[in-house]
Amino acid sequence: MRKPLIVLAVALAVPASAPAAANVLAGPAEVVDGDTIDMTGTRIRLLGIDAPESAQQCRRDGQAWDCGREAAAALHEILSAGPLECTAQGVDLYGRTLATCHNGLFDLGHELVRRGLAVPFGEDAPPEYAEARDLARQLGFGIWAGEFEEPAAWRAANPRSEPQLARAEVDERPARAAPRERPARERRYTNAFGCAIKGNHSRYGDFIYHLPGQRYYDGTRPERLFCTESEAMAAGFRRSKE
Repeated sequence: MRKPLIVLAVALAVPASAPAAANVLAGPAEVVDGDTIDMTGTRIRLLGIDAPESAQQCRRDGQAWDCGREAAAALHEILSAGPLECTAQGVDLYGRTLATCHNGLFDLGHELVRRGLAVPFGEDAPPEYAEARDLARQLGFGIWAGEFEEPAAWRAANPRSEPQLARAEVDERPARAAPRERPARERRYTNAFGCAIKGNHSRYGDFIYHLPGQRYYDGTRPERLFCTESEAMAAGFRRSKE
């Protein structure tokens, strides 16, 4: 009776462990930009965050500063904390592997958000990323020390900054419409904590943003925050009807 039990146990163990191992990438990594790394030829986009682009500038103390380069430098410092493991969860539009990555000290995405050098991004961002963002904003870390444009909005206004790896793939698609010109004096919505336009997902799955004073503003728990309506629209949100 023992042999059949042993064979059955082994047969059950193999398929349970194989998929998990197949999704884990480990090895040395190099920084590409503030939210992207290269692990021995595999380009990995950190899941759940969006960092300023390499060429992007923000404003602090009334002066421009290279927030994109600072985000990349911070990621380089975080990588130096020890061996890296990434759990792959798909690929993005540009063919990059989407993954959460950590070493002995940090969840890379969470730490970048905590330092104020990235913002939570997309439905896959863990709740603790939003908490880290709120703390960074309250303490004025990184981009929260001054004025900045959401990375998604900056990319929409600077389409040539898109990843070079997928340039050929993108060029085969129909040409993208040019971004609309923004009003010369677009209103900015801010409060003591920073940007005040609240963006979240409705129960029907829609991406909606709420302006201060609108009917559901006070009762809305924000998943994203924006300073201008154009930033919200560039990130795929539409204005609440009331």
